[in-house]
Amino acid sequence: MSPVIALDIGGTHSRAALIDDGRIGWRAAVPTPGLAGPDAVIDALLQLLAPLRTPPAVPVGVAIAGLVVDDDRVTMHNGAVFRGWTGFPLARALRERLDRPVTVINDARAAAWGEHRFGAGRGCREFLFVTVSTGVGAGLVLDGRLHRAGNGFDAELGETLADGGRTTLEDIASGTALTRRALALGFGSAAALCDAAEAGDVRADAAWREGTTALALKLADLAVLLGVRRCAIGGGLGLRSGTLARLQQALDALPPMYRMQLVPAELGADAGLQGAADWALR
Repeated sequence: MSPVIALDIGGTHSRAALIDDGRIGWRAAVPTPGLAGPDAVIDALLQLLAPLRTPPAVPVGVAIAGLVVDDDRVTMHNGAVFRGWTGFPLARALRERLDRPVTVINDARAAAWGEHRFGAGRGCREFLFVTVSTGVGAGLVLDGRLHRAGNGFDAELGETLADGGRTTLEDIASGTALTRRALALGFGSAAALCDAAEAGDVRADAAWREGTTALALKLADLAVLLGVRRCAIGGGLGLRSGTLARLQQALDALPPMYRMQLVPAELGADAGLQGAADWALR
């Protein structure tokens, strides 16, 4: 594996790493100036990479929390975090400023590829990665290849319809949704609700299961629709042991054809960096 520069552009922070043979030898981070527009973000990334002295042939793999169309144009739908990102040609802009090869991939898809190559998805050719945190994101590997659609809608699990089409899965199963339920029940946060549920609070447990059951039913659909055999769950809420346990209980209540192996994600916050780096070398 050749050296590669990886960037992970998030709503709060952007991170960079130099990865050689799968090992991170250098890393740095900077706040993401998302509200200042794409050019400001690119300037911040260039400052982040300034200490690196690598040959021009070393490529850059970028993971970003947005809709990536045709491997380049990025659109952000969260105007409270990112402004001015409507079809922005990120790969081309970075290529011109860095004078080196650049590839761009959605951050959840990058994390899925990283987990498939180096983490919880190793050896599984039909693999799904799901992150449950503020939102619900996903990445899908089929027949050993990362599934990517030209229009960017290749694994938008959180945007799938739920509750008879009246809402989306993200509105039910995300950490944001659980926070809303927690506050409505008088808990101070989603974490407080989860703590109460694990201590035996029936109301808290029912509120938590509302989201995990909705997600489990989507996983069941993917098991029979695409033959997904293993799913790694990541994200702040997803990595709570109670989330995985409740997902498993919901799947176990279904016939075997609807089940898949559930495992915790292994690479943590580095999944996107590892996946973007490996993707840039393909």
